[in-house]
Amino acid sequence: MAWTDDRVELLKKLWAEGLSASQIAGQLGGVTRNAVIGKVHRLGLSGRATTSRTKAPRTRRRTAHATNRAARPQLRSHGNTALKPAYDPDAEEDLRPAPVLVAELVIPLDERASILTLNDAKCRWPIGDPGDEDFHFCGRHSDSGVPYCEHHSSLAYQPAQSRRRSARAPSR
Repeated sequence: MAWTDDRVELLKKLWAEGLSASQIAGQLGGVTRNAVIGKVHRLGLSGRATTSRTKAPRTRRRTAHATNRAARPQLRSHGNTALKPAYDPDAEEDLRPAPVLVAELVIPLDERASILTLNDAKCRWPIGDPGDEDFHFCGRHSDSGVPYCEHHSSLAYQPAQSRRRSARAPSR
């Protein structure tokens, strides 16, 4: 299908009226929407008549469903919703496990290690802020193949069974 002068004039007229490329292709017949867009681009037609749409954004109506939803507390979950905790608004008790308080280990000055004095037989547990002058590593004896002493290993590694038990919420 060739673009004749009559068809180009009709294209310009319909484009100026604000018709879409699909509507123009339908009225011209024998051309596709993409052919109309290509011809408009080659002709340099940019100005279009404004449509009947208003520039002001539409206001949303409040439905009864939306107002009822606002009265209930909502839990937002990010990521995998299969891992989202069950929420019962009637439950009064807090199901989170209580934090375990661990006594801080006091390390004598002669056992403390710096990054330069660490080796495979010393505990590599960092103590303090790395930006502070008194930052150090535990430095106590650790078994071969384990980076921490017995005390810090108990903090770093938890048995799998107790992790599962504490993560599971009690059933009613």
